[in-house]
Amino acid sequence: MFYFKTISDKKVLVSDIIHTEHFFTTRESIIKTKESEYIQKVQANKEDICKYLGIKLENLISPSQTHTSYIKIASPDKKNYPDTDGLILNTKNIAIFLNFADCTPLIFYDEVKNIGAVSHAGWRGTAGNIATKTVSMLIENFNSSPKNISVAIGPAISKCCYDVHEDVFDKLKSTVSDFSGLYEERENKLFVDLKSINARQIEECGVTKIDIAPFCTCCNNDLFFSYRKENKTTNRHSAVLKLK
Repeated sequence: MFYFKTISDKKVLVSDIIHTEHFFTTRESIIKTKESEYIQKVQANKEDICKYLGIKLENLISPSQTHTSYIKIASPDKKNYPDTDGLILNTKNIAIFLNFADCTPLIFYDEVKNIGAVSHAGWRGTAGNIATKTVSMLIENFNSSPKNISVAIGPAISKCCYDVHEDVFDKLKSTVSDFSGLYEERENKLFVDLKSINARQIEECGVTKIDIAPFCTCCNNDLFFSYRKENKTTNRHSAVLKLK
């Protein structure tokens, strides 16, 4: 179940399925922008979040996201991760975050191994099975068991608002063996449920502990940013993870 808490009196969203420090920022707690009027706010929020997490500012790490399905392992000695849309975290003295404005945020955590990941699943990442690839890397590189992996799927544009062309629809449909319930047709348009498609991919990997946020970034634009609704805004909400 998802619920809100505050960091320095600013809302963040968390899931009770992930038993380590994690959250999804909101419009109040924004830490990613290219818009000049938000720069000071972003800096202040980053400082507040690092104080809350007990880390140095330089140890709050984010990759350069380019809608790929490439996943890297985060390291305290490395700050730059080009063309990377998933980061695996296996060390305690850093935190990772990825950024979103309609795409699907995925936070993974294996409490037994104390290892986690954050991945960015827009339609391209979803079509590229980034969720499946993240689970596979946790299993293959760190000997995680699917039964010990929990996944929080954060706020994203939902089926109510997300129509796609047929070529995108076909690519998304091919990622799972059962596509039932993951789309609907209205007004001669195809509307897909990216959050549930990613959940289905993860379930087909054997992971059963999944929590899906009930928020649509387009409908709940007062809380989260929406690339579609806000005319290609560069403001982002973020998925943040730190190990215990």
